[in-house]
Amino acid sequence: MILPSTSLPGWLLALAAAAAYTLPAAAGTRLGAQGGRLALGLAWLLHGAVLTWGLVGQTPHFGFGPALSMTAWLVLTAYVVERQLFPQMQARWTLAALGAATVILAMVFPGQPLHVTASPWLPLHLALGIASYGLFAAAVVHAWLMTRAERHIRLASDSHSGIPLLALERLTFRFVTAGFALLSATLIAGWLFGEVLYGRAWRWDHKAVFSLLSWVTFAILLAGRSRFGWRGRGAVRVLYTGAALLLLAYAGSRFVLEVVLGRTL
Repeated sequence: MILPSTSLPGWLLALAAAAAYTLPAAAGTRLGAQGGRLALGLAWLLHGAVLTWGLVGQTPHFGFGPALSMTAWLVLTAYVVERQLFPQMQARWTLAALGAATVILAMVFPGQPLHVTASPWLPLHLALGIASYGLFAAAVVHAWLMTRAERHIRLASDSHSGIPLLALERLTFRFVTAGFALLSATLIAGWLFGEVLYGRAWRWDHKAVFSLLSWVTFAILLAGRSRFGWRGRGAVRVLYTGAALLLLAYAGSRFVLEVVLGRTL
C-alpha cells in the first residue's frame, strides 16, 4: 500500500519481488505444479516484505501505484488461502503477471508522501479503502474464472478452473458482500470524519462521485442477487461495472492527477 520513493532497500525488495513474479508468469507450465506454487509463494512473501518496508522504512507514500500494488497482494493472499481448499485452482500465471506489473508500477509511481500533520486515523481509513479494493478485485478474478468455466461447460470441455462452478459463484458473491461492507465503512468514515482525516469536510469531487456510483452499483447487484436470484453473465456485467467505477474513484483519478496532469492534489 505504501512504498518509499528513495529507499535503496525498498527498491531492491521490489525488484526481487517483480523478478520472482516474472518467473512463474513467463515460464508457464514448464515449472510444473510444485515449482509454480513455490515461485509464486516466494513472490508473494517478497511483495509483502516490500509493503511492510514501506510502512516502517521511511516517510510513507500513497498514490495509485501503491494502491494497485496492495490490491494485487490482497488478491494473491486470497489465492494462497483458497489453494489450501482447492489445490487444483488454476489462476497463478495470470496473478503472477498482475503482481509483477503492479510492483513495477508502484516503483515508478510511488505517489506522494502523507502529510506529517495528517490524522493518525488516516492510515486506518486508507487501509479500509484498499481492503475493499482487494476484495472486489478478488471478486472480479473469481467472476472471470466463473465465466470461463461456464463457457467450457457449454462447449463440453474441461474448464481447468479447479473449482466447481457453483462454488466459484458463491465465492464471488462472498467477496462482493465483504467488499461492500468495507466500502460502506470507508464512505461513512469519509463523510463523518473527513475534516479530521483530511483537514477538510466531505466534498463532491470526482473521487466521491465515482465511489458513490460504485457503492450504488454493488448495492443493486446484492439486492438483485438476494431478491431476484441474479446470476450468470448479467450479474457478472454489473460486478464489472461496479469494479470499474471503483477503480476510477481513486486509482484512476490519481493516475490522471499524478501522471497526466503532474499535480499532487
